[in-house]
Amino acid sequence: MSWILQTIFSRTNKDMVGSHCRMQTKNYQHVQALVFAVNEINEDPLLLANISLGFCIYDNTFDSRKTYETTLAVSSTQNRRLPNYKCDMKDNLLALIGGIDAETSVQISNVLHSYKIPQLVYGSFDHLLKDKQRFPSLYLMVPDNVFQYVAIAQLLLHFMWTWVGIIVPDNDSGHMFVQTLVPVLIQSSICIEFTKAIPTITMDFKGLALMKLVESMSGTLTKGKANVIVLSGDSHSLFGFRLLIASYLRWSMKPIGKVWIASTDCDITSIKTRDIMDLLSFNATLSFASQASEILGFRDFLHTLSPHHMFADIFIRDFWKEAFACVFGRAGSATQRKQKYCTGEEELDTLPGSVFEMSMTSQSYNIYTAVYTIAQAFHSMYTLRLKSTLRLHRRYLEPWNMQPWQTVPHSLCTERCHHGYSKMQQKEQPVCCYDCVPCPKGTISDEMDSEQCVKCTDDRYSNEDRNKCLPKLISFLSYQDPLAIALVALAVAFAFITACVLWVFVKHHNTPIVKANNRDLTYILLISLLLCFLSSLLFIGYPGKVTCLLQQSAFGTIFSVSLSCILAKTITVVLAFMATKPGNRMRKGVGKHLAKSVIISCSLIQISVCAVWLGSSPPFPELDMHSQSDQIIVQCNEGSVLLFYTVLGYMGILSLISFIVAFLARRLPDSFNEAKFITFSMLVFCSVWLSFVPTYLSTKGKYMVAVEIFSILASGLGLLSFIFFPKCYIIILQPNKNTRELLMQKRKSAAV
Repeated sequence: MSWILQTIFSRTNKDMVGSHCRMQTKNYQHVQALVFAVNEINEDPLLLANISLGFCIYDNTFDSRKTYETTLAVSSTQNRRLPNYKCDMKDNLLALIGGIDAETSVQISNVLHSYKIPQLVYGSFDHLLKDKQRFPSLYLMVPDNVFQYVAIAQLLLHFMWTWVGIIVPDNDSGHMFVQTLVPVLIQSSICIEFTKAIPTITMDFKGLALMKLVESMSGTLTKGKANVIVLSGDSHSLFGFRLLIASYLRWSMKPIGKVWIASTDCDITSIKTRDIMDLLSFNATLSFASQASEILGFRDFLHTLSPHHMFADIFIRDFWKEAFACVFGRAGSATQRKQKYCTGEEELDTLPGSVFEMSMTSQSYNIYTAVYTIAQAFHSMYTLRLKSTLRLHRRYLEPWNMQPWQTVPHSLCTERCHHGYSKMQQKEQPVCCYDCVPCPKGTISDEMDSEQCVKCTDDRYSNEDRNKCLPKLISFLSYQDPLAIALVALAVAFAFITACVLWVFVKHHNTPIVKANNRDLTYILLISLLLCFLSSLLFIGYPGKVTCLLQQSAFGTIFSVSLSCILAKTITVVLAFMATKPGNRMRKGVGKHLAKSVIISCSLIQISVCAVWLGSSPPFPELDMHSQSDQIIVQCNEGSVLLFYTVLGYMGILSLISFIVAFLARRLPDSFNEAKFITFSMLVFCSVWLSFVPTYLSTKGKYMVAVEIFSILASGLGLLSFIFFPKCYIIILQPNKNTRELLMQKRKSAAV
């Protein structure tokens, strides 16, 4: 059960009041620690003279709605839940102590921070609550538990427990606990069998959902080999976890048989040993706790409390009934014949430690310290105002005219540097005088008055406010990316069109227009273009070792074959014209053999370069963490940049030679202007790849890959369009022109 403790002040003593509810017996000491501290302060003539502290206590029963309602009530006068409306000049809220868990503390702060009302957290330590920008008026009374992680590791090593499990609540605190503890355990050679995150569970969490959680938990605990489990969680999450374990025990009636190691946030001692299920669940628990000092007179104060005292409040009576399992009323009444009667003479010392502790616990000590902290701050503020009576109106000194946000005077040379800034010493000024300069890109400062900004790790980047390091996004051209989807669609479409063109030429392989310029060259060129379009798919997706090896080498080899075929077709056109001249003894067969030699020799040169590249310094996948500030680029490193540009350069040489030969032969008497079509296609090809180089070098990440894919598709489409589309037009739409007579007629007319 979580308590919201409200501390108010007035000119007269106030009795403790609060909502009636059934509370855990362990929280009874929290209440009495508050009462004891307030009584001490009110009896001290030197502290808050003529002023008495009063208080109210509220319970939120782990209900966020009730937390907000109660916080609004205590921040308004007369519990009317009307913010900014004050009609009571006495009972003004000075500060609030609570809550016992981080979630409740955050909910309280969401309401109080607008009014700058101090909130002192006594329950559990949470790094989230240290954020002064989000919680400017929140103060932690709980010591940092950073040392418990090393202590847990040392305890496990002491008993040689090196195979353990971890159970935490499914929230930010639980995840932070795992992230901090796991590296410490790994460094100590302690292995972790499982890490289980338990969602928040309440008494209303029943039925099939609860059964599924119980089954999941039972599978984790019974099937694993780890007999030691590290448990973390505040009172709220621990309550749900106990409910889960108790449900499992009631259904299975089998003991768990595990050793529990509880963190400082877990109040294991709040478990009542009268409940056999709780006893079976946590009968072997080693718990860490924050150190607490014994307060003089507190134990005697607890002994003076009695449910029959004239000033006994409802909390004492509820505690008495719960702790001693008795009821109040007249002896012999009908309702009490079978129940134990509370005499009020029961001794607290007889209670076991799991029910009640006489020694002050760490949380009770934090409450005691919080009350004194509020009193000392108020005393300092009030004393400061008394010294200014000559210039202030007397009414201004009245306690009810003081506001909580007035607990702090300033005496600074310059304003403090906020998060995202660092201090820079002013020239010829004392060390206390400095300027606040923004942190450079890639660095942060998450504390006030940072001496210098801290650089983020390579896998993180600084946010715009320069106060947090955020994880970088993994970037590559994935198949789910809209740009990749468009490129894949184009590649598949162009490949399909190429396959259709190839089918048309194979189907009409005996027609004159197909036979006119070496059918074998045509087929090889179409197949290579088909593979060129498909090779672009190697550049899409997560770059792996195999894909990095194939990307550039396959692309360079296939395109070299295509360019070799175009060069061979151009040479064939020239040789065909020379063979038709009178007196020329060159046989037509020489042209075919020469064309095959051109394809083989030109392709082998590129294959040799790629072989040397893959054998000496092959491409490999790498993570580029520096090109983009907020991204980790997954890409293929070319390995040898020289050989990469050698492959591209060789393709450029082949395309340039083909362009020059085709340009010179464009006016030769050839049927269907074969040389002229090749000239246009090579002009497009060279233009695409000349613009590729500067564009490729000026882009990064997935856009660099997209530029190369687009260049492959655009250049391949240029070759396919100018060389084959005119012939397909005649073959499919004008078959009457696809005759030998017309072919010879065009050739003669061209020669004239």
